[in-house]
Amino acid sequence: MDTPVVEFENVTFSYDGLPVLRDVNLSIERHDFLAIVGPNAGGKTTMLKIMMGLLKPRSGKVRIFGASPEKARKHIGYMPQYTTLDLMFPVNVLDVVLMGRLGENKIGFFGQKDKVIARDSLKQVEMNGFDDRPFSDLSGGQRQRVLIARALASNPELLLLDEPTSNIDVAVETELFEILHDLNKTKTIVLVTHDLGFVSCFVKHVACVNRTVVVHPTSEITGELISEIYGTDVHMVRHDHSVPGRGPCG
Repeated sequence: MDTPVVEFENVTFSYDGLPVLRDVNLSIERHDFLAIVGPNAGGKTTMLKIMMGLLKPRSGKVRIFGASPEKARKHIGYMPQYTTLDLMFPVNVLDVVLMGRLGENKIGFFGQKDKVIARDSLKQVEMNGFDDRPFSDLSGGQRQRVLIARALASNPELLLLDEPTSNIDVAVETELFEILHDLNKTKTIVLVTHDLGFVSCFVKHVACVNRTVVVHPTSEITGELISEIYGTDVHMVRHDHSVPGRGPCG
């Protein structure tokens, strides 16, 4: 049996003594597509950072591809929730994607191989031909695609995305999820989202995070279950959204 991509075993984490995650057990298999949902400050982004080894749990064990997060980091591509790219900085699209090659580059500058891989990453997110365009000239949805391409540039097996559809409209969100659906054929994907409007069309499992973690197949998620877990109204998971070429979700 294949080793799970991600394993959390009784993981507890606190910030300055304030509990964020408590006794979390989680197993993510290869080629899964998992959405992490939950209220603000519930521990969603913290889970991603623990997977990358940027944060260490107070107790419990974390294994990525059967190894420590630090050793497995080279197999992970990450798109953070907020980017620090200064839109006034004169950087083009290819330059942004090449940033994803920094961990792979041993010679101090980007060679032809790096540029080929960066362009292939852009092609995977349907942004080929935009190499020389200033990043600041792109729409919000195009910038998100470029930042995903940056995460892909290291050729990761696990892709971690923190709110990749924030601040984009519904039509662009659908297109982005279609791209992620295609990427999921070869990569395991974990994404944090607040908008559950389309997850039933694409993701395979949903991890509901609010200090503790409960994982459900997407088909089990209902408005009643979400309200029961969080005690508040959230966006309903839609099972009637029709995706071009794929038919309605259900």
